[in-house]
Amino acid sequence: MPYEYLLTSEHGEGPLKTGLIQLNRPKQMNALNDQVMDELGAALLAFDEDENIGCIVLTGTGKAFAAGADIAAMKDYDFMHACKTNFISRNWETMRQVRKPVIAAVAGYALGGGSEVAMMADFIIAAETAKFGQPEITVGIVPGAGGTQRLPRAVGKAKAMDMVLTGRMMDAAEAERAGLVSRVVAADQLLPEALAAADTICGLGMPSVMLAKECVNRAFESPLSDGLAYERRMFHALFGTEDQREGMDAFLTKRTPQFKHR
Repeated sequence: MPYEYLLTSEHGEGPLKTGLIQLNRPKQMNALNDQVMDELGAALLAFDEDENIGCIVLTGTGKAFAAGADIAAMKDYDFMHACKTNFISRNWETMRQVRKPVIAAVAGYALGGGSEVAMMADFIIAAETAKFGQPEITVGIVPGAGGTQRLPRAVGKAKAMDMVLTGRMMDAAEAERAGLVSRVVAADQLLPEALAAADTICGLGMPSVMLAKECVNRAFESPLSDGLAYERRMFHALFGTEDQREGMDAFLTKRTPQFKHR
């Protein structure tokens, strides 16, 4: 479907391809408003439902990944309007429904809602130019799309408190040291690196990829004993797949596996 504020495309040479989503409001530094988030949710779900897509990469155009929620669009809200319209919750959490891996490729600013959207992805690859921050406190509010919840899980309480309470930005090098991003690359290599990582994922068996994602996410939402039990069940379940038999046979016969994603 056509989008006003997104560019979408497919990449890769294998049977499974990568779905690329680019936020495209460059004049507004990809600021996130209701329409952008509705479109992003629709694009994510469309790629998730497409059997020819194995991984999704999310990035921005211009100088930013996303400079935050659109302040101009919400500056006149009052409490009842924000509450009654379910502002943020209504259309900002769609990525949590996506079972396929989502990689955020971040260059330039990822601030406020932009940082929160990046953290919703399964992992972040950052360009050297990337800057992350939760500056909501400087305009009289607090993060509302997971910044106070996902950021401490990624970087720890002390650094999260520092960023949320002062509004300061974290550059790419600090973000990698803190564990917010998985790797940092040169700006001109960001998209190739993200697409290469996605291509690697697309070459693996989708049952194990999707269950691995579920297992890691479960680690942040349950006690260790429950997480271990869940992991064990997923481990056992994958012995019922064709891909497990193909993968292990290929390993023993020293050949490249040909996964069928079932």
